[in-house]
Amino acid sequence: MKFAGLSLSIAAGLAVLALSFIPASAQVPDADRETDPLVLAKLDRWQDWKFGLMMHWGPYSQWGVVESWTLCSEDEPWCRRTMDDYCAYKKAYEALPRTFNPAKFDPAAWAAAAQAAGMRYIVFTTKHHDGFSMFDTRQTDYRVTGPDVPFRADPRADVTKGIFDAFRAKGMGVGAYFSKPDWHHPDFWAPEWATPDRNVNYSIDKYPARWQRFRDFTYRQIEELATGYGPLDLLWFDGGWVRPQPMTEIAPGHFVKNPKNMDIDMPKIAAMARRLQPGILIVDRTVTGRYENYRTPEQEVPEKPLPYAWETCMTMGGSWSYKPNDDYKSTRRLVHLLVDIVSKGGNFLLNIGPGPEGDLPADSLVRLREIGEWMRVNGEAIYGTRPIAPYKEAQTCFTSLADGTVYAIVLAGDGETAPPSKLMLTSIAPEAGSGVRMLGVREPVRWEKVGRGALLTLPHGAVEKPPCKDAWVFKLKAARAGARTAE
Repeated sequence: MKFAGLSLSIAAGLAVLALSFIPASAQVPDADRETDPLVLAKLDRWQDWKFGLMMHWGPYSQWGVVESWTLCSEDEPWCRRTMDDYCAYKKAYEALPRTFNPAKFDPAAWAAAAQAAGMRYIVFTTKHHDGFSMFDTRQTDYRVTGPDVPFRADPRADVTKGIFDAFRAKGMGVGAYFSKPDWHHPDFWAPEWATPDRNVNYSIDKYPARWQRFRDFTYRQIEELATGYGPLDLLWFDGGWVRPQPMTEIAPGHFVKNPKNMDIDMPKIAAMARRLQPGILIVDRTVTGRYENYRTPEQEVPEKPLPYAWETCMTMGGSWSYKPNDDYKSTRRLVHLLVDIVSKGGNFLLNIGPGPEGDLPADSLVRLREIGEWMRVNGEAIYGTRPIAPYKEAQTCFTSLADGTVYAIVLAGDGETAPPSKLMLTSIAPEAGSGVRMLGVREPVRWEKVGRGALLTLPHGAVEKPPCKDAWVFKLKAARAGARTAE
């Protein structure tokens, strides 16, 4: 992931869409369309989970700096270093494993906190771009169980195994983040030459054997994850610039030969992974095609539903990895993001960077606990739902179930601590003679037909003592609903 967050593009409201939501398969060329029934079934289950946890953690957490990117010489804000001498900085950075000893590492506590928040899956960084493996790989000594890492003698040393086992024990899905680029490997960043950017620093055409060694190394590491770490639900590949791209577009419609055709052989990797882990999802992010089962907008929420499976990955604070005194989003903001994303058909993968000792920052635990309080009241409006037109009107978002149930989720405005006594739905109305219920409230909600919609009148107690904070949910059977996402 990049350190710099993209600006959020969350629309204040969505107009009613005239067209039905288009199934993802309709937008994928036949050659790239997934046909494996196990993969398709897994993707459908993944879309039901809705809310997941991502974690960026490694020796870099000791410095509280951005993961990996300070090793990169590009002129980008997330590549800034605290030292002017690059060679000295890189040497110090690559020595960080020698002091990595996270004595407070407790994956069961991480899993419990995520489960209490209502999260349904984990994506953990088994290896980031710096090449340090957070699992017990046999391919390199640059690993968490390596000979110069003090934590290697701890029975918890294979942290990836501990994390995956702990989350799986809670019934949660398990995903392995894996960086395709590896800036520590001598066949990606060759030590003979300078490293001007994130790419391979030599000509693959001139040194094909060298690139093949790196491909073999990558294949073997992924094979280790697929064989030694229990059932996996997804492989989440980062570093989308490592891709087969013999031509690159330098201006609209103008292509030139790209000397960095970094083909990692994803067909071979995918075949191996699915032989060992049948049905596993593969997310070769930003590459598109057969091996990107869903897409991953980073640090942003699309303005409208997308015609394919997708997941917003976003930081809870300002950084992907641990940063002392990070500025965490408020619980209200996080709940609203979750609702906005789900109402548009996406999943929300929320990132937290554990500290160097292996514990989660106190502020992040507060947010997880408070999100969980909201989810315990309103989770049925999130899990297993699909989008329904008009998706959002004013401060109300909509989700739906296959049986015609619709949830209207009212987002609290600035300073609001209670829902309004009356709520107008302009485009969706309950079936004649049916009831409307506010989640967390026993008394029924009165309603009357008004135009194409309905006016809801809340029970007095629901306004005086709301069942939750931040957003309030109303459940109804829609008389005429917008088009639900095809499955």
